[in-house]
Amino acid sequence: MTDSPERAELTRLDRFANLSDTEIRALIDHGTAVTIPANWSLIWEKTPADKAYIILDGQVSVRRNGQEIARLGPGDTVGEAAIVSHKLRNASVVSLTPLSVLHFTSEAVQELIDTVPTFRTALEQTTQDRLPEGPA
Repeated sequence: MTDSPERAELTRLDRFANLSDTEIRALIDHGTAVTIPANWSLIWEKTPADKAYIILDGQVSVRRNGQEIARLGPGDTVGEAAIVSHKLRNASVVSLTPLSVLHFTSEAVQELIDTVPTFRTALEQTTQDRLPEGPA
C-alpha cells in the first residue's frame, strides 16, 4: 500500500496503531481528509447525526449548553456516538486549533462499524474513556 499522509497520521495514533493495512485503507477510503481552521464549529448540539470525524492533528472543545465539558485531540473521534445511538447530538464541537481530520458520513461510519471490527472496538474504547467511573 502506498503511504499517504492520512495513513501515516492514523498509524501513529495509539487507538489505530494496530490496524492492518487493509483496515487503515478502509478508513481512508470511507473518509475524506479535511483541514479545518481554528474556531470552526464541526458539530452542533441538538442537530441530527450526519457526520463524524477522527482527529488526526489539533484540538477541539466539546461543549454542552455552551459550557466546555471536554477537550479532545489526535486519535479521538467526535460525532460517532449520535450516529450509533440514532439520537440528536448531545454536544457541540468547536476547533480550538487548526485541525487535520478524516470526515465520515453517517453511512460510512455505520459501514465501517459493520465491516471493520477494530474500528468498532476503537469507537467503543473512545466511548468508554469518556464515561465517568462508577456503577452503571
